[in-house]
Amino acid sequence: MFLTRLISGVVLLAVMAGLIRVGGPLLWAVLMAVSLIGQYELYRAVKVTERNRIFSPLALSGYIGTILYYCVLLLENAGILRGGGYGTAVICVCLAAVMSVYVFGWPAYHADQAMAALFGVVYVSVMISFIYQVRVMEGGMWLTILIFICSWGCDTFAYCFGMLFGKHKMAPKLSPKKSIEGAVGGVAGAAALGALFGWLMSLTDYLSVAGHAPAGEFALICALGALISMVGDLAASAIKRNHEIKDYGRLIPGHGGILDRFDSVIFTSPMIWLLCRLIL
Repeated sequence: MFLTRLISGVVLLAVMAGLIRVGGPLLWAVLMAVSLIGQYELYRAVKVTERNRIFSPLALSGYIGTILYYCVLLLENAGILRGGGYGTAVICVCLAAVMSVYVFGWPAYHADQAMAALFGVVYVSVMISFIYQVRVMEGGMWLTILIFICSWGCDTFAYCFGMLFGKHKMAPKLSPKKSIEGAVGGVAGAAALGALFGWLMSLTDYLSVAGHAPAGEFALICALGALISMVGDLAASAIKRNHEIKDYGRLIPGHGGILDRFDSVIFTSPMIWLLCRLIL
């Protein structure tokens, strides 16, 4: 299992590195597909759709909302849509569509299912889309890497520190294996990786964007991002425990589904976008 998980992780990392390097419509299309798959996994877990079905009218309204949201991002980035606010409008339209299905299909659906349908659009699709939104920023090819340093880097360091020094449980009822020592090690490790990455970037064309070696700024961004990444990890675990499932899917060998691997990335992506705009 460990070898399978390691190989899958390396392959996934290589694929993401290539996508970040290329960027543009290819990254946009892959992230939309990833969002739709993750949304399907969530909908199946929280019973917006039955386990043996892909679509239901309620789920379909959420999928269409995701597609429209991503289309708006692409059109805004291309300069076709100007003025901003279109993404927010799409979410409002999606809410109206979800509630229409809920009202006119009543009592086929419960209110919890309707709320979960919209939650899936925001929790999965909107938050994952910030990978693309960071990539289109100035210097975005480098800045996007911070998302994965925060999430996957923190996860790796937290696991190692937890195994070596972990004594005090961080969330004993939710995730008994996670420790406070591991969390501290994860944040410190992510910050160290961010500082190293910032120093390396000062030797490349990123210097023309930052104007100086951004080691300190990157360390701060990665430390704060690592903190929120742990919330993302625990949030995904909490949903699984509430619905008594082990994994969201089986798409990635050794890891589970999209949400099992991208649980921390989901929270880190918008945080990195915000921190880069505030700090850099």
